[in-house]
Amino acid sequence: MRRISGFYQSLIGKKAVVACTGLVLLGFLVLHVIGNLKGFLPPAAGGEPDIDVYAHFLRNVGEPLIPHLVVLWGVRIVLGTALVLHVVTVLQLAAHNRGARPIRYRGAEHVAATAPARWMLVTGCAVLFFLILHLLQFTFDALGPPIAPRANFGCVYQNLWEAFQHGGVLLFYVAGMAAVGLHVFHGAWSALQTLGIDNPDRNRGLRAFATGMALFLFLAFLSLPVAMALGVIPEPSAYSAACSASAA
Repeated sequence: MRRISGFYQSLIGKKAVVACTGLVLLGFLVLHVIGNLKGFLPPAAGGEPDIDVYAHFLRNVGEPLIPHLVVLWGVRIVLGTALVLHVVTVLQLAAHNRGARPIRYRGAEHVAATAPARWMLVTGCAVLFFLILHLLQFTFDALGPPIAPRANFGCVYQNLWEAFQHGGVLLFYVAGMAAVGLHVFHGAWSALQTLGIDNPDRNRGLRAFATGMALFLFLAFLSLPVAMALGVIPEPSAYSAACSASAA
């Protein structure tokens, strides 16, 4: 434990923690958006939207060997721990950087740093704010009208559809996903550098990976909300009579 604590107290340790937790959260984003894209699939047997079937699966992973919701909450605890470590450590590093230069420069020329790199703390705060509202809206059903309709438990497709019929909600998600894309664009590349994976002979590929990942997440996360807002995919009533009845 002393070694772990000592490693974390060092700048190298803190940067490694930020990199590792960032990659864990990036992996979650990729899996999450793949799950979201199930909203485009045709309904399962019985007419239930495929994304609703997927949500049911997440709540029942491991049954009957593992009790209901245990795996889901286990994943949530891991992700929550990674998020807290990521945020706290980033703030500690930012405080250290400010303390290392108590008197600010009158002006600064950013020769090597890109705009996303200089704005990482800002985009990170924007992503955190978006995440909190996203969880309040769809996980805890704590916002309610007019920001979001009352959610119907288990009716994921319907809940998403009704939320994204509101232009303000859609614009908020566009802004949130732009922040996520910018944060991932520099964050993925920075994490690979911190962990020593970068190398002159593969840096171009790693930068392409970071850019591609940022674009993929931005476009993939927004594809379903935009499709629902424009009516490109069927309304919930065309899929699930049970969910439609519960909303009535």
